[in-house]
Amino acid sequence: MTQDELKTLVGQAALAYVTPGEIVGVGTGSTVNKFIDALATMKDQIPGAVSSSEASTARLKALGIPVLEAADVAELSVYIDGADEIDAQGNMVKGGGAALTREKIVAAQSKRFVCIADESKMVKALGAFPLPVEVIPMAAARIARQFVAMGAQAKLRLKDGAPLVTDNGQQILDVTGLQIADPLAFESEVNQWPGVVTVGVFAHQRAHVCLLGTPSGVKTLTF
Repeated sequence: MTQDELKTLVGQAALAYVTPGEIVGVGTGSTVNKFIDALATMKDQIPGAVSSSEASTARLKALGIPVLEAADVAELSVYIDGADEIDAQGNMVKGGGAALTREKIVAAQSKRFVCIADESKMVKALGAFPLPVEVIPMAAARIARQFVAMGAQAKLRLKDGAPLVTDNGQQILDVTGLQIADPLAFESEVNQWPGVVTVGVFAHQRAHVCLLGTPSGVKTLTF
């Protein structure tokens, strides 16, 4: 099976975690797009969705799924999103699509995080995928130097030759050369650096379930 077919498989499998009559939290990315397409088949059974990005909001609305503001919803029963990396404890690296801050906000609002991914995203330790860190622009250079002091490298993410601007009006540093042995401690530390909006390690908001697409079908991991 191709990677695209695996994404379709886990996107459809995630429907089993959507409770009819309840609002669903929806993440961002190519795998989540498959879930959004599948969710359209049961849109009449849910009040709507809380979205983690402008891109997902547009896709949801185009398929006739109402999008609600996070501030107007007390708690979500489930949040369904992909990952750039996930380890055997459900810790993740996310933010390849630059939506990490809103993803973490919706994840924190949800009782259960269901990660949907193909098996290429499963790793023994986080850090091979460039770690996205959303930063306030005036702090970007200093934060990059802090990562250099840790033995890593940090580059400002560009789009069309200019710094990428997130949905929140901020910038992204992509950090390489890391081996994140303790994701929870690492996330807690970097989040304290002045100017960091969100670090793309999801350990405080780790996955409870991972639906992993494999050539033999969907493998369900519970953490």
